[in-house]
Amino acid sequence: MLDFDTAQAQLAARARTPEQRETLPLAALSGRVLADDVVAALDLPPADNSAMDGYAVRAADTAAAPVTLPVQQRCFAGQAPQALLPGQAIRLFTGSVIPAGADTVVMQEDCSEDDTGVTFQTPAQTGQHIRYRGEDMRQGSRVLAQGALLDAGRIAVLAAQGIAQASVYAPLKIGILTTGDELIPPGQLLPPAAIYNSNAPMLASLCQGLQTAPVLLRHARDEAPAIEAALTELSHSCDLVLSVGGASVGEKDLVKPAIEALGGSLDLWRVRMKPGKPVALADLNGRPIVCLPGNPVSAFAVFTLLVSPLIRGLQGRSQTLPPVRYGTLHTDRPLGGDRDDFIRIQAALTPSGDTVLTPHRQQSSGALSSLAWADGLARIPAGSRLSSEAGVTWYALSDWLR
Repeated sequence: MLDFDTAQAQLAARARTPEQRETLPLAALSGRVLADDVVAALDLPPADNSAMDGYAVRAADTAAAPVTLPVQQRCFAGQAPQALLPGQAIRLFTGSVIPAGADTVVMQEDCSEDDTGVTFQTPAQTGQHIRYRGEDMRQGSRVLAQGALLDAGRIAVLAAQGIAQASVYAPLKIGILTTGDELIPPGQLLPPAAIYNSNAPMLASLCQGLQTAPVLLRHARDEAPAIEAALTELSHSCDLVLSVGGASVGEKDLVKPAIEALGGSLDLWRVRMKPGKPVALADLNGRPIVCLPGNPVSAFAVFTLLVSPLIRGLQGRSQTLPPVRYGTLHTDRPLGGDRDDFIRIQAALTPSGDTVLTPHRQQSSGALSSLAWADGLARIPAGSRLSSEAGVTWYALSDWLR
């Protein structure tokens, strides 16, 4: 069997930076991937300004504190201050430009003002409560890198630089093919021996969480012509195709021969992971196809750990592999087997700041309800038997599915 890390690396390596891009306004950029570096057009702050409501002074003028200085001017944010005269103070507010001649700001809580002026009880420290020009962003420096996923913070950087639009990669188009005569769309009457198709809506939701374009869903009966027609359509219409089930070696596993009949090439892997051992990677019409296990829990695990890095790469993101976290198991029975076991867990922080991982009571690949319960997958290495208090790595769904 192919080890998990090799399978993950091989799938991620299939990604190619998108060629198509578009320019969008700020309001349409959330969740898109930046296609070019962004260089600061101006210093931020654009001028020295006050970090507090208070008074701009020369620190030397407060050295003999307590001392009272006349208030020369009241200057609000957005107003141009006068140059500070020796032995005087200028009333400032957060964001006010620092007057020429001032070298410090005393916040209003540390002084008092009356009709005679403002009184300082202690000497001021030079440079306190001043935000200096360019200390956040320097003109000409790179402030955002190509491949960044644009979120609220990064869009704020663009706006602060006066940038009203940016070049981003076109959304990734993903097609999803489910197969099986036993699968019935939710909402219809369920015949005997049939089951509802949970894979299609689950995978569509997972793709949506990764900021792809709306997915193209197709279902084919277990008939070669139907599967070939669906694969042909999806491979011509989409950047990536995910098929679910039907790629093994059973009599009704028709996806592999369908891909080969259409002129595609396919590598069928048995990955040393549980759940999710059977995975196939194919090329058809210049598009990658990933064949997932038909079991929904297995499909979920393979999508999270193996497919999501490929998707991020195909989107043009610079970070394809999110961080792996560390925690401590809290279990009443030993865990582990002959494959890397990715168990569904909930993570909780202790008062001391440690992360405790509690496994779901049912780790069967048929326990679909565990997906609604879990917030991560903990990795139990192949060949190990781990008990409570053992340290393990884990994959937070909030990291890997965004």
